[in-house]
Amino acid sequence: MIADYKNIIPNKVLFNLREVENIGILKIDMAKKLIVNGEIEAVRIGNKLHISRDVLIKYLEDNTMAKVA
Repeated sequence: MIADYKNIIPNKVLFNLREVENIGILKIDMAKKLIVNGEIEAVRIGNKLHISRDVLIKYLEDNTMAKVA
């Protein structure tokens, strides 16, 4: 069973990297690496990077592994 990330992640449009870390999805350094490597999209607003809720959900779904027997 794959987790229902749409119900787990708060209903916001964008999350800054600190919020993503506080939710427990990714550490800031890892999020920056994923952004630099083009693995996830980010939006720069001022001097802060933000990740959309949809991108976070897609990242989690793509990286969720089925139970290994």
